[in-house]
Amino acid sequence: MAYGSDYLAVLLLLLSVQSSLAHLRSENGVKTDVFLSPKFVLEPGSVSNKYYYNVDFPRGHIAIKSFNAEVVDEKGNPIPLHETYLHHWILVRYHHRKGVDSPKQHSSDLGFHVSDHIIIKNNGVCDSGLSQYFGLGSETRRTPTYVPDPYGIEVGNPEDIPVGYEEGWILNVHAIDTRGAEDKLGCTECRCDLYNVTVDEYGHVLPKNYNGGLRCCYDESRCRVKDGFRGLKRGLYLRYKVEYVDWDASIVPVKIYILDVTDIWTRADESRGLRARHHCLIEYDVDSCPVGVANEGCSHTKSLTVSLPIGGDVIYGVGHQHSGGIGTTLYGEGGRLICSSNPTYGKGNEPGNEAGYIVGMSTCYPSPGSIKISAGEMLTLVSNYSSSGSRGHAGVMGLFYILLADSSEKMSAVLQAPAEAHKSVTMSNFSRVIALFGVAVVVVVVFVIRGRSGRGEGYEAI
Repeated sequence: MAYGSDYLAVLLLLLSVQSSLAHLRSENGVKTDVFLSPKFVLEPGSVSNKYYYNVDFPRGHIAIKSFNAEVVDEKGNPIPLHETYLHHWILVRYHHRKGVDSPKQHSSDLGFHVSDHIIIKNNGVCDSGLSQYFGLGSETRRTPTYVPDPYGIEVGNPEDIPVGYEEGWILNVHAIDTRGAEDKLGCTECRCDLYNVTVDEYGHVLPKNYNGGLRCCYDESRCRVKDGFRGLKRGLYLRYKVEYVDWDASIVPVKIYILDVTDIWTRADESRGLRARHHCLIEYDVDSCPVGVANEGCSHTKSLTVSLPIGGDVIYGVGHQHSGGIGTTLYGEGGRLICSSNPTYGKGNEPGNEAGYIVGMSTCYPSPGSIKISAGEMLTLVSNYSSSGSRGHAGVMGLFYILLADSSEKMSAVLQAPAEAHKSVTMSNFSRVIALFGVAVVVVVVFVIRGRSGRGEGYEAI
């Protein structure tokens, strides 16, 4: 009897089916890695604001598709904002000299620009600060960061890394433990009186009109808690997830621009040999409603007019604001809307829905080529905050992230390739499915025939 060879053939067919299905599942090539930052320890009122060098990150020539993060405890449980407020986290790319040990951590960004550690800034215009590739705050759990196909943030290109250096990443996590805080909102706004400081971490005397901000809630400072409140120290981590693909010619690279509404822009003067200057203050205060103005619905608006040296297609946009923010918008010339980003406030107690906190910012994903920014075009960034209440807000931010892709004819030609490739892959997948269907039919027929062979004569082995 030839049953053994028949069943062997069927087994080979089944293995072929499984192999093909596995190939289909990995067709898009997106990989996901999840890491933990080094542990930081907090107790009620305490602050951690450390920079971690050479953190775990996917290596090689890749295109980053998204980066998401949240604070978790030692068991991996997400921590709500009303216990530990995530003021911000930022991810900075750099090149460090081979054979030279990077510090494990540092309580400030001092030492970034020494010869052994070269910061690779984004394409933003700020002269100092805001050099990160990614960065969010309390809104991190519910703010999409995915870069759509066929685009990606290119990193790890060996041609861009100087000889004798290798690429690494610096992670800054600024977290404030507000358990038992006398004034939770005041602690998150880093109000100087609550931290009982008159000098910053470098020993510089704070200006009298500096009510609150980053200079008052530096690493290991402490916000005032209620008398008699006791709470345990606990180890926490920033858990971050990176989605990426291996780099290939079909991916269209995007440039990262971060705009800051506090930017003090001094235009270039070629006649005097002066280049443009962008002094970004990063934070600002929102005054309370003026006396005599209806308090309900009172708002504060701050705006910036600036231009980018290079234009392109807008692929993604999102704003960053603190509690009290009511939305931020980027306009082109003539009031043309480029992107609006509005906050979502939580309504409960669970992580990702904490009442009174911004838990997400809306994003913009224009159709490729539908929204363009011309090189040198005057852009207007508007940041709105509620100024209701008796004291306004201190140390707020009005940032805007945009991803731009080259809109040149050459890049347009490149854009056609992924579409055709996608069509080809789709047809290939369809053909593969048809083939698999045919294989399945053969398998069924084999078993039917074998079944009939067991009941009667006259059937040859296939």
